[in-house]
Amino acid sequence: MSGQVIVVDDEAAIREAVQQWLELSGFRVQSCASAEQALALVDRDFPGVLVSDVRMPGSDGLQLLDKLVALDRDLPVILITGHGDVPMAVQALRQGAYDFIEKPFTPERLLDSVHRALDKRRLVCENRQLRQQFAFKDRIEAQLLGVSRPMENLRRQVLELAATSVNVLIRGDTGSGKERVARCLHDFSPRAAKPFVALNCAAIPEQLFESELFGHESGAFTGAQGKRVGRIEHADGGTLFLDEVESLPLAQQVKLLRVLQEKTLERLGSNKSIRVDLRVIGAVKPDLLDEVRAGRFREDLYYRLNVASVQIPPLRERREDIALLFEHFAGQAAQRNGREAPPLTPGELARLLGHDWPGNVRELINAAERHALGLSAPQPEVGTQSLAEQMEAFEAQCLHNALQRCQGNIGQVMALLQLPRRTLNEKMQRHGLQRASYRPAGSVDED
Repeated sequence: MSGQVIVVDDEAAIREAVQQWLELSGFRVQSCASAEQALALVDRDFPGVLVSDVRMPGSDGLQLLDKLVALDRDLPVILITGHGDVPMAVQALRQGAYDFIEKPFTPERLLDSVHRALDKRRLVCENRQLRQQFAFKDRIEAQLLGVSRPMENLRRQVLELAATSVNVLIRGDTGSGKERVARCLHDFSPRAAKPFVALNCAAIPEQLFESELFGHESGAFTGAQGKRVGRIEHADGGTLFLDEVESLPLAQQVKLLRVLQEKTLERLGSNKSIRVDLRVIGAVKPDLLDEVRAGRFREDLYYRLNVASVQIPPLRERREDIALLFEHFAGQAAQRNGREAPPLTPGELARLLGHDWPGNVRELINAAERHALGLSAPQPEVGTQSLAEQMEAFEAQCLHNALQRCQGNIGQVMALLQLPRRTLNEKMQRHGLQRASYRPAGSVDED
């Protein structure tokens, strides 16, 4: 598809003709008979353009233009009229219209204007996304810690997806931080001011699931003493996070699918439809397609949830982050308990880097807290890594520590590690370490 277009015209014949022209050219088109219908379809992140008649009952095209400009002055609006004249065209352009087309017009004239408007809109949306990613970069690095290349890629992917409203499926081993990633997808999105509602699907008894998700009216079932708002309704405008989504009962999968398709729900004991606008993020440990093949998960719901996917790398695949995370969590535990965390000895660090961490970050947090409290030395068993792999991870951690200590000053790092610049550059490149990540805000890099 070439882009999204909303067509607004109170005359059905013209509306259908314009829609047909645009769809034959590859556009995805929604048609509306009134300005009010069109406004309900548009928000500041709408990636397309609007084509609207001027003369309409109720709110006309110029009034619609005013409301759209107030919503987003960069949203292209193309106005069409059979009653237009030069003063009206000038007024429309001054109000913020992208283009003004008089009836009768050829399909080519309209298509040319729509193509140009969509090109402009695409650039605006891309620039906004880049500015948002730049503004959020420091904040997300404090939420998703790590200097490894897999973590750099994960943060970049999260920021890119956060700027959209698509449903996301998060895959990752136990303890890898799926809820933290889901929270970042919400916190760095346009929905951040609305609720983030989390539900562990494996922790809800099946007989209570419908009430938990959809809510109920008073007297809907035995024990229902009053009205209850369900998790989906509570997440309206925000994000619903379904952890262990593979545990969702089949009966509730059908109802959730209907909510995603129709954007409405009905509470238990009620026939009233309630409109909801939410983003759904699912987290899963097994391959959800295997659950689909086994008949335990609906294929149509799988594709509704898996519009985009995020794979969280296990800790064993980003060993450069182990010491950084361990020190961070040990410091937090020590601060909570009013003490100072003991430093790691070289032997302790080697054991940390050699462990496979099957429990991922959750296991590492436990080890760090015990270390901070002096309950035991961090002595996890060495995993399956070769000596060469362990030495690579240790070297990456030493480089990270030196860069952090010297705040990215390459001359100081060279002196501290006693390395020539070319060797240091090669090692930093091999481990995916960038000087800019360690420089203080506003500082100027040396040559």
